[in-house]
Amino acid sequence: MKIDILTVVPGLLDGAFSHSILKRAADKKLLEINVINLRDYTNLPRAQVDDYQFGGGAGMVLMIEPLVNAVESLQQKSIYDEIIFLTPDGKTLNQKLANSLSLKNNLLLICGHYKGIDQRFRDNFVTMEISIGDYVLSGGELAAAVLADSIGRLIPGVLNDESSALTDSFQDDLLAPPVYTRPEDFRGMKVPPVLMSGNHKLIEEWRHEKAVERTQLLRPDIFKS
Repeated sequence: MKIDILTVVPGLLDGAFSHSILKRAADKKLLEINVINLRDYTNLPRAQVDDYQFGGGAGMVLMIEPLVNAVESLQQKSIYDEIIFLTPDGKTLNQKLANSLSLKNNLLLICGHYKGIDQRFRDNFVTMEISIGDYVLSGGELAAAVLADSIGRLIPGVLNDESSALTDSFQDDLLAPPVYTRPEDFRGMKVPPVLMSGNHKLIEEWRHEKAVERTQLLRPDIFKS
């Protein structure tokens, strides 16, 4: 799988993909992530990519021309399954969406910055818009890193134990149950006996029960749906 990320500030993503699971995915050649500088696709002085918005108002807007230049250049090398703009007014990222995107081959993520991007680019080139939550960031770079991580870890072979991703929170519309590790008894705080029983049927029943309880308590909105 290949994920290209188009950004005005590529330095913000320097460390996001060079450690842990996504680095191992790249080393295994299961996932390729390319961070691309939008300023390489403008012909204006000082590598300008933004301008004042028509009609007045605070904040600069990313211009359509460098965005289109970049996308059309990249499309000469890759056929993208989706061109995704990270924006607060996009569809909220959830596990089902991450699952779906993990089945794609090539994705292009567009990071907004400043006040946003020219609407004409959104209307004519973007195929999907995604938000990571109901709040505003300084730019789309951190959101792109979140999206790439949520997708990349689902690619078969990326995790050492592929069943791990299947038991994550939200995979079955429930939060994950509590987890414990050694020591069994720490200062009188003990691991639930059922987890030490060796009875896998009872353990799975206990985990499901706790997942239901936790979801009902912490995320009643999910539980009701």
